[in-house]
Amino acid sequence: MFWRFISFIALQLVGGLAGWYAVSSMHVATSELLGVLLGVVLGALIWFIWDLYRSLRLLRWLRVGDASDVAMRTGMWGEISDRTRRLIRSREQMTRDSQKRLQDFLAALQASPNGVVLMDSQGKIEWFNQMAATHFGFDAQRDMLQQFSNLVRDPGFASYFVSHDYLRELVMPGRESTPARPVKLSVHLHPYGEGRLLLLSHDVTALEQAEAMRRDFVANVSHEIRTPLTVLGGFVETLQTLPLSEEERERYLALMAQQAERMQTLVSDLLTLSRLEGSPPPSVSEWMSMPALMRQLEQEGRALSAVLNPSSDRLHQLEFASLLEGQIAGAPNELLSAMSNLVSNAIRYTPTGGEVHVRTLVLPDGRAEFSVSDTGPGIAPEHIPRLTERFYRVDRSRSRDTGGTGLGLAIVKHVSQRHGAEFKIESTPGKGSIFTIVFPASRLRLERASSS
Repeated sequence: MFWRFISFIALQLVGGLAGWYAVSSMHVATSELLGVLLGVVLGALIWFIWDLYRSLRLLRWLRVGDASDVAMRTGMWGEISDRTRRLIRSREQMTRDSQKRLQDFLAALQASPNGVVLMDSQGKIEWFNQMAATHFGFDAQRDMLQQFSNLVRDPGFASYFVSHDYLRELVMPGRESTPARPVKLSVHLHPYGEGRLLLLSHDVTALEQAEAMRRDFVANVSHEIRTPLTVLGGFVETLQTLPLSEEERERYLALMAQQAERMQTLVSDLLTLSRLEGSPPPSVSEWMSMPALMRQLEQEGRALSAVLNPSSDRLHQLEFASLLEGQIAGAPNELLSAMSNLVSNAIRYTPTGGEVHVRTLVLPDGRAEFSVSDTGPGIAPEHIPRLTERFYRVDRSRSRDTGGTGLGLAIVKHVSQRHGAEFKIESTPGKGSIFTIVFPASRLRLERASSS
């Protein structure tokens, strides 16, 4: 402001001197004072025009120009332009920082394991991440600014949306849900801003299945224990109230012992499963001989066949062939339990005189294979994927007749997984079944390798 005043005074002085000099040099009748006044007015006019030009230039820049178009370094307008330029650059930097933070925030939402949908006050989609697109089948080019309720036509969600009761979440079928493979989504709306809505979706299919399995497990355990308890209670009441002969008492006591053994086997299998699920995987530092394990399985298998056919002259045709001369790393008790379950199942479900073949061998890729094949009734294809579920039975009445608990194959599956092995089931109805455990090469040590 000071230099603006100085420039105005200086230009008037220069104008006044110029007017005085002009009048003096032309020797006209006009007084020298009038020439000075005319010079001062002319200087003021020149200063005003120049100042107006600079202000109009600054105004034009503020309207449509770029900060680099103005280079007024002096005077009030120069200071104003410089301060304005710095303010604009500061605001531009703040805008860039805000945009970067917004992009980082959207990137974080994009990486979220949950589906995220942002909607306006009318329920129109403003933004969604890739997980939400997967959950609801959205397309970024097609569905932006569309009504969410028009794209997700679920009666449960429609009622949830119009109720405005967003304190709870809604579990609804997913886009790819089918009766054979149900998909469940947990959806929760959160109001924010001026009537806007944030929708979070999460795939809870696994949780729903786990909850269903838990309910089934409790129901199955209760049922499996209730049946022998009912039988035991009936026999105890009979022994207490009725006069029985010695032969009848022995027969009832034998049946009671059978039911007690059944409950003991069930509890033992449940404890085994619980131990398998709660303990760390077995190490590779403990080795057991496969030929010795096969000999133990053979003894147990032949003894079981004799027990199941006490008065029959035609027992099962059992074959135990070990083509694997070496050792396998793992927990001996777990491996024996899994393999013994497969052998006993094959013998129990194979009719008298049928064949059961148990083999161990080394595969060409260095892995070890343990297989049990039988000539039993076989299993229909629709049952095979569920055989390793707890308490799943193809024929409940036949399973109880053979003394099974419905937990044997679940134990085999868990033992296989803990040893990094693959458990496979192949079966043809009317021809028989093959149960195979394939162990990784890292858990196999051949005798010829150890002796060299």
